[in-house]
Amino acid sequence: MKTIIAMDSFKGCLSSLDAGNTIKEAILSRYPSDSVEVFPLADGGEGTVDVLTAGLGGDIVPVTVTGPLGQPVASRYGWLPKSHTAIIEMADASGLPLVPPAFRNPMNTTTYGLGELISAALSRGCRHFIIGIGGSATNDAGIGMLTALGYHFYQEDGSRVKGYGRDLAKIVRIDDSEVSPLLRECRFDIACDVTNPLCGSEGCSHVFGPQKGATPEIAARMDADIARFAALAERFTGNTAALIPGAGAAGGLGFAFYTFLNGSLTPGITLVLEAIHIADALPSADLVITGEGRMDHQTAMGKAPVGVAQLAKRCAPSCRTIALCGCAAEEAASVNEHGIDAYFPILHEAMDAEEAMRKDVTTANLRQTVTQVLRLIHD
Repeated sequence: MKTIIAMDSFKGCLSSLDAGNTIKEAILSRYPSDSVEVFPLADGGEGTVDVLTAGLGGDIVPVTVTGPLGQPVASRYGWLPKSHTAIIEMADASGLPLVPPAFRNPMNTTTYGLGELISAALSRGCRHFIIGIGGSATNDAGIGMLTALGYHFYQEDGSRVKGYGRDLAKIVRIDDSEVSPLLRECRFDIACDVTNPLCGSEGCSHVFGPQKGATPEIAARMDADIARFAALAERFTGNTAALIPGAGAAGGLGFAFYTFLNGSLTPGITLVLEAIHIADALPSADLVITGEGRMDHQTAMGKAPVGVAQLAKRCAPSCRTIALCGCAAEEAASVNEHGIDAYFPILHEAMDAEEAMRKDVTTANLRQTVTQVLRLIHD
């Protein structure tokens, strides 16, 4: 029997690979002749760098970059030398947690550090970039990132702007004469799970600006500034992107990647599944095991376990998919309509959350549960 395992992390307990390898060991201890493969799994958000880098045999490269407020911050990216791929989470350089609540104002933040991360990876030889853009502190439409990559944005007096949200209103001219030609060799796959356009009532300033510290007045001003900049950018590049789904992601970073760097905006789980090449292993699988710490209605809305299950149904329609979880809300049953044939919470006795989330307890519960499930369905 061939089993494919792709577990999301049990946050606070087990990493994706720890959970997957625990299940693999449990299977092989009882069925040593089985074929079992473990794949790393994430959804393109927090943790994706660590999961994919470790799971695909890469290295974490530390880099000091410019934080969202202009101060140095310790950041990093994942480096996969075999495929010349960099895995980046923009929140490591320009994320909201890097800005103290009292200083949150998207007029005063920049994505410059993200551009520095890209530039560092480019210098190392990366030509493929997988970038998660969730959790930003910014609303600069990507001008900070682009400035770090060699684009120059000029104001009326002929001076360059620095690349903060407040600078968008000043830009009258764009110059790309100092952009590295190596960028033209690069492919940018952007993990983007929102569908907001760049501007308007559903755009980045009005929808996401308030959580970054924008008052209604600031949101309205920035929406107008970004609309004006977008028109200039579209004339300069010839790419029209302000209305595409995801253009408003991360304060307009979706727009910047698509317009200036020919980036593709793709749901995070889709990108991850492509990166780990799990589809190559699925056609010959008899069983797929996936899961996460908590299953609820959000799981059915495209989170990692459902992404795995739906891909499995496409690649191997007769293959069964089960999910293991720390706990399951009542509405978790909706996952059965989205490719997961059955799910099993792993708790076996009453205990408080602190005990249940201990690594040794979670590991033991996973082993016990998968052993009992396999006794029932194994050929």
